[in-house]
Amino acid sequence: MPIELNRQTLKNNPFEQFELWLQAAQAAGMLHPAAMSVATASAAGAVSSRMMMLRYFDKRGFVFFSSYATLTARQLDENPQVSLLFPWLALEKQVKVGGTAVKIPKTESLRYFASRHKESQMGVWLAHDGGVVSSKALLQTKLAEIKRKFREGQVPMPDAWGGYRVAPQTVEFWQGQPDGLHDRFVYVRKDAGWEVSRLMP
Repeated sequence: MPIELNRQTLKNNPFEQFELWLQAAQAAGMLHPAAMSVATASAAGAVSSRMMMLRYFDKRGFVFFSSYATLTARQLDENPQVSLLFPWLALEKQVKVGGTAVKIPKTESLRYFASRHKESQMGVWLAHDGGVVSSKALLQTKLAEIKRKFREGQVPMPDAWGGYRVAPQTVEFWQGQPDGLHDRFVYVRKDAGWEVSRLMP
């Protein structure tokens, strides 16, 4: 049975509360607990969403990485407002983050890129151009070319690839309850810190 969520047990900082819930999802053996839906919109209001991986987070925000040629990146260039959703359905939990995305410094992207294993680094080169591809066979050919090119030595980070940090203005925690009176709390950023309120189910 889901644990009741109340203001007395919530952390004062949404990042600390998020860390507790992420650890719970990891401990439950969920597949890809760091997977999140990233919703963006163009300047004209056309909305798009995709599943991506949260790579790390701190008190400054939530960080993910992408080619700068993707639709997500193009929309963020036009409109930096973004919504993240972590759907931990097996635990009847979800977290929704609303905020502004900005590109992280290149040095920070380089540090993360260097931490990835070589196969993953080469995969970034395969995907960083974005766009349409005529067949999977062409993808396989391109990957083989990349593997030959970077067979020796280090794999450099593509210029058109890097990270975004979502600085949240709101972070909402939802805990499902069997009676339908689901627990919802939202943290809203204020000058003096975070204001926490309970929301209707």
